[in-house]
Amino acid sequence: MKAIVYDRAGLPAEDPASLFEAELPTPKPGRHDLLVRISAIAVNPVDAKLRAAVPPAAPRILGWDAVGVVEQVGEAVTSFRAGDVVWFAGDITRPGSYAEYTLVDERIASLAPSSLSHAEAAALPLTAITAWEILFDRLRVAEGGGAGQSVLVIGAGGGVGSILVQLAAKLTGLTVIGTASRQETKEWVRGLGAHHVIDHSQPLQPQLNAAGITLVDHVISLTHTDAYYAQIVELLKPQGQFALIDDPATLDAMPLKRKSISLHWEFMFTRSMYRTPDMDAQKALLARVAALIDQGVIKTTVGEHLGVINAANLRRAHALVESHKARGKLVLEGF
Repeated sequence: MKAIVYDRAGLPAEDPASLFEAELPTPKPGRHDLLVRISAIAVNPVDAKLRAAVPPAAPRILGWDAVGVVEQVGEAVTSFRAGDVVWFAGDITRPGSYAEYTLVDERIASLAPSSLSHAEAAALPLTAITAWEILFDRLRVAEGGGAGQSVLVIGAGGGVGSILVQLAAKLTGLTVIGTASRQETKEWVRGLGAHHVIDHSQPLQPQLNAAGITLVDHVISLTHTDAYYAQIVELLKPQGQFALIDDPATLDAMPLKRKSISLHWEFMFTRSMYRTPDMDAQKALLARVAALIDQGVIKTTVGEHLGVINAANLRRAHALVESHKARGKLVLEGF
């Protein structure tokens, strides 16, 4: 099968050797696996981080967001059959989706939404799982709950922020404040349902005050947490909640003590990495998101379609992700 791989870490995304095409054997499904012929994929920051920092022992296939058609199922698979169109965010410990075929455990996949194209659907699995787990599992906001409370989403215009704002605005009673610095991104975040949009390149507290908000109940930091950490501590209410997904160089939890602020990490690959007993929760989660899409409650977060799945287009996608200027999700479709 055709695959796009990397074999050296640290090369600039624009370097032709940073991602290149290779011919690899088509994988064989294990007991719980689906063999999926890839139709469309999305590129996430984790893809670029691994390419930049983690040297592989052998040429490695990156990418986990995908939509495709089931070609073959493992002997223990009960939920899917050949011909099903599925979507998933995969398992970071296994080869990814930058290939004509990939394997995914049936417990972390679901049928894709029927109302979207494959490219439109590919934008969502990883970010939807991340956003859902932050909001409902980590912060334990109840669906339909949160009335009278507020959530500040730092980096609301990116992939995770674009679906998180929708979930919070549509499924809870929270007042949603998103941050963005460029005018086009501010408009994007407002269009997703944020009640207020403030500029994260400026001090946050005065802008909250101008919106009639003194302190917030929840902060979800999706990017550059170390740059905003001092402000986050100050603008959270006593007994507030702070959640993050990025990789600050250090994180001193002591400033959280005086306000009894709780700290929550979210890493959507945890369930599949550790084969947790609730691993199949991600199947149910993706099925619920697919239903919400087909019902018109939430929408795709595609920011840009970069063309077919090849090495040149993937290098371009990685460069855009690393620029931190991408709005929504970057998708590619077909070989």
